Amino acid sequence: MAPPHSEVDLVPVSDVNAIIVPDPLTVNGITSRRAKGLKLPGTIAALSSSDSYKSMKTKGKPLAKRWDHILSPESASREPSHLKDAAKYLKTPGIISLGGGLPSSQYFPLDSIDIKIPDVGKFSEADIQTSGVHASTGKYDVSRGIGDYDLSIAMNYGQGMGGPPMIRFVTEHTELVHHPPYEDWGCSMTVGNSSALDMAYRMFTQRGDFFLTEEYTFVSAVDTATPMGLRAIGVRMDPEGLLPSDMDDIMTNWDVSVRGSSKPRLLYTVPSGQNPTGATQSFERRKELYKVAQKHDLYILEDEPYYFLQMQPYTGQDTPSVPPPASHEEFLACLVPSLLSLDTDGRVMRMDSFSKIIAPGMRTGWITASKQIVERFVRHNESSIQSPAGLSQVVLHKILDESWGHGGFLDWLLHLRMQYTARRDAILGACEKHLPTECVSWITPMAGMFLWMEIDYHKHPQASTQSLKQIEDTLFHAAVGSGVLVLPGSWFRADKDEAKSNRMFWRATFAAAASEQMDEAMRRFGAAVREVFGLNAKSEAA
Repeated sequence: MAPPHSEVDLVPVSDVNAIIVPDPLTVNGITSRRAKGLKLPGTIAALSSSDSYKSMKTKGKPLAKRWDHILSPESASREPSHLKDAAKYLKTPGIISLGGGLPSSQYFPLDSIDIKIPDVGKFSEADIQTSGVHASTGKYDVSRGIGDYDLSIAMNYGQGMGGPPMIRFVTEHTELVHHPPYEDWGCSMTVGNSSALDMAYRMFTQRGDFFLTEEYTFVSAVDTATPMGLRAIGVRMDPEGLLPSDMDDIMTNWDVSVRGSSKPRLLYTVPSGQNPTGATQSFERRKELYKVAQKHDLYILEDEPYYFLQMQPYTGQDTPSVPPPASHEEFLACLVPSLLSLDTDGRVMRMDSFSKIIAPGMRTGWITASKQIVERFVRHNESSIQSPAGLSQVVLHKILDESWGHGGFLDWLLHLRMQYTARRDAILGACEKHLPTECVSWITPMAGMFLWMEIDYHKHPQASTQSLKQIEDTLFHAAVGSGVLVLPGSWFRADKDEAKSNRMFWRATFAAAASEQMDEAMRRFGAAVREVFGLNAKSEAA
């Protein structure tokens, strides 16, 4: 069946700014809408939904497909929590609750918290020291009429979808950035993408199932799946990431008698700055991937922790840099459109995280999917994590909503773009300076925090008598002995069968080390490669 008609037109022009959205939501539009909209509920464990915070621009679009045929028996059998549902009565005026086991806030040993955060546009650590803004919240701010969220609410039990302030913010942000092309989408808060992925596996798979992913993939994606009895099928990649043609070939030629299981129903992919390869799928690649998913009725898990770490084009070490985007509109237009923005069927669960754009210790993120899938996800939340950590939510609310607003958040994301561009450029300069290009090659990452290097192991003097694994192990220990940690690509293979490995890759990250440290690290790694491969030492003047 052809996908339903959408208001979104796909225009084959370039990788960015290629989706035309009629009258899109804007930062100013969010501010105006809030002034006319619903007041946030100021009660403990208040129920909330994205439907309360989406603009009228979402109305009239097609509805998502139903996914009953893909949901696992575990997910389909989950019932709503009576205890969570009973919380809706707490907002009844004058009610005295002897129902839920909510502890009294008078026994929470915190009266207030105070944080110092960057003022908008002054994001460096030095700026925070001199011009940082203090944001505080007390235990009873809401009842005193001085805030939307306080410690008496945030630190008590909450709903599985998260607190209303954060649901409102991520819903508005999702519409602002992605404009999902169907009507009944929504968001739920998570405790990070690793937890969300664990729940997604439980929702869409059963023991013995296969799922598709990149041939080199996020280690935890496989480590989480394996104890569940799930098996990963690696889809071949090129510099733009996963190859839809190979995915189509795998699905078209699937032989149940050989595989011992039915066709996969699930694709897990990291489209932007993929971990570990750093590959970013172009807009055309994402459209091709989505068409193959439609053809074979695959459900897509779009894991996008690095989406806002898309970087400026690399111009080389001795040429002027590309100027940063001059406005919020230009910044959003620079981003490769997401799979969610193409999702006319509602077959994508997008997983976003604050781990890479605020701090991993927040353990907070959100998913976006069709209303049916969000409702099932919340049922899983209710009986596992209960709700995302209230302290993290109230801190994020203070930073993102009360202090920065959507415009300030976009300014912060643009700041990160430029910071990661500088880091990426530094490690590329170090590679060009120190690595022996006769056997080492790399591809410029356009997003994320990883550099993926290939070493031609056939140029090792004992390549005919030693295995790839032996040479890899020797180089790994030589590098560690030289004082640098770079990870072997084999650690990230979806399929751990060594017999299928015929290329040697290495992953380096440029997320944390200073530029001087990256230069020294690559000098050490280059020296280890030359030692192990018997190459002449490179003079610093060369």
